[in-house]
Parts: sequence; C-alpha cells; structure tokens
Amino acid sequence: MTTIAMIQARMSSSRLPGKVLMDLNGQTVLQYIVSAAQRVKNIDKVVVVTSTEDDDNAIQEWCSENNVECYRDSLHDVLKRYFGAAQHYNAETIIRLTADCPLLDPSIIEQLIVFYEMNGADYCSNVALATWPDGMDCEIFSMSSLKRAHEEATLPEDREHVTRYIHRNRSIFDVRNLPCPLGDLSDHRWTLDTPQDFEFLKQLLPLLPKNPSYTDILSTLKTLPKLDIKNNQPRVTIKQSSNTNRSYERSQKLLERAEKTIPLGTQTFSKSRLSCAPGHAPLFASHGRGGRIWDVDGNEYIDMVMGLLPTSLGYADPDIDHAIKTQLDKGITFSLATELEYRLAEKITEHVPCAEKVRFGKNGSDATSAAIRLARAFTDRDHIIVCGYHGWQDWYIGSTARHKGVPQAVRDLTHKVDFNDLDQVEALLNKHPNKFAALIMEPMNVALPNENYLQDLKTLLHKHDTLLIFDEVITGFRYAIGGAQEYFGVTPDLTALGKGMANGMPLSAITGRNDVMDEMENIFFSGTFGGEALSLAASIAVIDKIKNQPVIQTLWKSGETIKDGLNRLFSQHGLSELIKLCGLAPWQILQFASYGEYSPAQIKTFFVHELFKRGVLSFGSYNICYAHSAQDIQNLLQAHDNVLSLLKTHLQNKTLSDYMDYPTIQPVFEVRKNA
Repeated sequence: MTTIAMIQARMSSSRLPGKVLMDLNGQTVLQYIVSAAQRVKNIDKVVVVTSTEDDDNAIQEWCSENNVECYRDSLHDVLKRYFGAAQHYNAETIIRLTADCPLLDPSIIEQLIVFYEMNGADYCSNVALATWPDGMDCEIFSMSSLKRAHEEATLPEDREHVTRYIHRNRSIFDVRNLPCPLGDLSDHRWTLDTPQDFEFLKQLLPLLPKNPSYTDILSTLKTLPKLDIKNNQPRVTIKQSSNTNRSYERSQKLLERAEKTIPLGTQTFSKSRLSCAPGHAPLFASHGRGGRIWDVDGNEYIDMVMGLLPTSLGYADPDIDHAIKTQLDKGITFSLATELEYRLAEKITEHVPCAEKVRFGKNGSDATSAAIRLARAFTDRDHIIVCGYHGWQDWYIGSTARHKGVPQAVRDLTHKVDFNDLDQVEALLNKHPNKFAALIMEPMNVALPNENYLQDLKTLLHKHDTLLIFDEVITGFRYAIGGAQEYFGVTPDLTALGKGMANGMPLSAITGRNDVMDEMENIFFSGTFGGEALSLAASIAVIDKIKNQPVIQTLWKSGETIKDGLNRLFSQHGLSELIKLCGLAPWQILQFASYGEYSPAQIKTFFVHELFKRGVLSFGSYNICYAHSAQDIQNLLQAHDNVLSLLKTHLQNKTLSDYMDYPTIQPVFEVRKNA
C-alpha cells in the first residue's frame, strides 16, 4: 500500500499572505510541517501540493532547494489538484495535511493511520468533530474515495475544499472521527492564520522542546496562561453551500424502499411525507453536527427542527457524547438499578420547582400518561381536562381528529379547553362536580398566558380538588433550567419532562409532589428501559452543562435575534399581516393567514419548501439549539429574505399555484392556536 502525505500550501492567503514561507524562529513555516510528516512511520512519500499560479513559484523553489517533492495544479480546484497528485505518485492512501499547522504532532498522524487501518473506513480524520487543538488537523482517505469525489463533485465549494463532498455524503462514504483522548481541547488555537497567531507561535516555540508533542505544548501553556490564545467561536470545518438547485433523488428512493416495510416510511408523523412533499424535500438524514444537518443526498441545512426539539445543545455535542461513550464502556441496561437513577433524580429535584420525587420513561407520552394515571389514582376520579398537545396515548389523542381506534368510552373522559380561558374550565368543573382528576396543559406554546392566568387556574382547580399538571416536555430545560414553571413562577402539582433532558437520547420524566408521586407504589408504571444508563448519563451531563454554561441565555438571545430579524423582514416585504411569529424566543412558531385564493396551508407549504432549497430545514418553527452560531442565524435570515421576496411576487401576480410543482401539505391536526 502506497501512502502519500500531501501538504496543501499556497502563498495567496487572504489574512496572512505568504505565511507558509515566513521565517518562524529560524526556519520556514513549511519546513515545520514537512519535517513533522517526514518523522511519521509508514509514510512512503511527502509531497507539497500547490498551485500553478506565479505566486506559488516560491514554494516550488523552496521544495527544490530542500529536496521535497512538489506537485502543481489548479489554485481553486483543489480537489483536482489532489487527485492529480495521487495519480502521479500512485497513491493508495492519502494523508491530507495543511501548511498552516507548524506544531502538528507526528504521533497524532500515526494514531490516525492505525485508526484508519483498523476501521477499514473510506475516510478518517480528527476534524470531523473538532476535539483536538486547532493546528493538529489531519485527514486520511482512500484513493477510491478521492476518485469518486473527483468524478462526482460539481459544486464549486466541493472542488475548492478537498474532502467536503465526502463529509456531506456520509450515506455513501464511511466517515470516522478520532476524538482527542484528553477531552475537548478544540478551544486551543495553535494554527497559523493571522498576524496574532504568528506572534503567539514566535513566542511559544523557544519555550518548547525540540519536536514537541501536543502534550508538551499543553504542559508549557499551563505554566504560561497569559501567553495562551483561544478560539472564541466553534470551529467550522465545512462551509455551507449557497446552491439552491438541490436533488432529493436518494431520499425519494429510500422512501419507496422504506414504505415496503414501514407505514409512512418512518416512525414519526412530523418526519414523514405528511410534512413535506416527496421528491421536493429531504426525507432522510445522513448526519448532523452542531446546529446543522445533512440529508442522504448530501444537502446541508441550518436545522430549525433539531429532531423535533430534543437536541437542545446541538448534534454531536462533545460533552454529552463523552458522557455516553464513558457509560457505554460500563454497560447499557442492567439487571439491577444504578446510581445514575438517583443522581439524575436529585438534579431534577434541585432545579425543577415542583419536583420532590421522580420516575423516568422514554418519551413524552410515557410521562404525560403516567401523570394522568397518578392523578386518577390520587383523586379517585376519571375525567381529565386537556389544553395543548400531550402525545399519542388513547386518553389524549381521542380528543383530536386522529381519534380512530380509540373507544368512545375513553374519549368521553377527556374534555378540551382553550388556553387562557378560565371561564371554560370553571364551567366544566361546575357542570361535572367531583369528576375531574386533573387538568393537563402546556404552560406556554404559541400564546403567552394572560396576567395571573396560571396562578388563578391553579387556585380554581384546587378549589375543586383537581390537580394541575404541566406538560413541560418542550418547555422543560428550555425556558429556564426549571422550565416554564420557573419562568412564570407558578408551581404545578405534577410535571412531565422530556425533550430537553438528554440532547436527543430517549428519556422523559414524571415529577411532582411527594404525596401524589407516592401513588407510584400503588399504580403500575414500570418499564425495562426506564433505567437505561446511556440516556441517564447523557441527561446528567446535559443538566450540568445547562447549569455551568450560558445555555439558556444563548437560547433566548439567539431566538430574540431571529424574532427581531424576521419581524423586520415581514415588515419590509409588507407581509406582517400574512405571517406572524408566535411564542417565546427559545421556541417560536410561524402562523400563516390566507391571501385571496391561497390558503394558509398552501402559503406555508411554499414557504418551507423554498427554505429547503436555500439550506434551511424548518417545518414552520424555530427550535433553537445552543450550537446555532451567529453565522447560522445570519444565513437563515438571508434565506428568509429571499423566500419572502419570491412569495410577495407570486402573491401579487397570482402565480403561486403555477409556481408550486409540489402539492399543498395539510396539517395532521391543529392543537396550538394563537389567542
């Protein structure tokens, strides 16, 4: 197997021109990285790959003077340059390095080579998920993968960035990442990109031993904290494409295959073809990172769905993933309870105002249904009042348009009321005295509660010996660490928690007053996977992160930026009466009005499908995560600006139906209405 290390170098850096040949403590920057590559075992040849531009003649001259192989090709089509070099040197395995990493530790390259060989992957790196210090970057991939990328990649971004096509098409490439064994060190900045970086490296190098390892560098910087510089923003290793001509061919083929064995082709109504038009929308995901997601066709999106809200920190959060992987080494589901159960329960009782005791489930419906059963057991009553969306179980879904399969006797026990309408509640309680076990409600969704509404509701219910249950499956750990009850200052009797608990791992909880929760010993609420350890470990890490980092503040700040930006755009385009943004900043929902012959559903369908084309995945809501960056939000607002302009044109010209080559998507059912 011929293994070639290829060092990408050019003189035309925009922020620090000529940096690769700058003198850094007696030798050029390029010499550092060449020397590091030459010290790596099992590399057959080290080649500098540069462009044919006149600026880069100096790089070729340096290579000639130092007996280093040099290959030259296109400046902008770097993928072509790499493929040409790989062909020229008969490479079977390519190690991609960049000339802006003068401190690169050869031992990291050797680890990655072993990792690549053991896994048999198409591509391995330590940058697919950044955990190593910035400046320790290395990628390894097969000649066959490089050849396929070269032959199939057509977007300018895919040609300019050698491995971008591989990264975004993980449904066809086996991509692996080598994490840093010391945890997340990605805030350390040892790369050379700016004059500030150069000054830092010039001061640091004399303090290091010859040929330092990355641990040598860490140890030195630990003694000199004032010298150390850090990355202030998360590293973006792949740029988002501005291409609007997106293909969904693979999604369509997978849907046809999936529907042969899975009704609707997926497990969730909101992720199915009922929410978007097949052939015109992404239906299957490949992978996610931070606040972005890639579909199986390689299209990249700023994700405003975030798994329907459970991924509140972002995909592949290093802290949560570390907790999961650490627990994975110990086991998943055991024959006995584990300490994780009471440790997580203690954290919930510490932060959630109503929480005195806790039990765990796997999804939101587990928690809301447990709350209903507890309330019925505690009050010895059968009837329930519902206000919001509370899951798929018979006791709730029987009150909606999706009630097929629910016995009428069960449906008769559930009564619906509108949010903010105390008179409705009082009328029901008076009409059926001593019949209602509880009222379960989302304390906030699209409409704000009226002044004193939640407290007055609690008082009214307790007057009738009826329990108040907050469904905080969405708002818990999102509006505040203690949820909406902390934010609004009203404590319910019971609370259902879920989506915000474990950053995508399946976990929910029912919590509340001691006397009510003690009925758990008398009812039957029990499941094999209630104590599943990976989710519990993830949830502990999530709550710790929310407590120790500005997670909640960031959700509010990002949401406010989106709200201000969208409202400005609605006004600029004269569409403020047609589209309104409802809800609080961490979780906002669009509501559409009709316009002439066009229904709200048709306008919404147009809106979300045009956002898909512009790299925004949204079904009409803005489910902020901690990882969404300022650049993500800027791109999102630009996409909305473009879509709103197009929408206004088609509405004015009465050409919306003619433009839409996809059917109007109708809501499954509507439970959240703006007051």
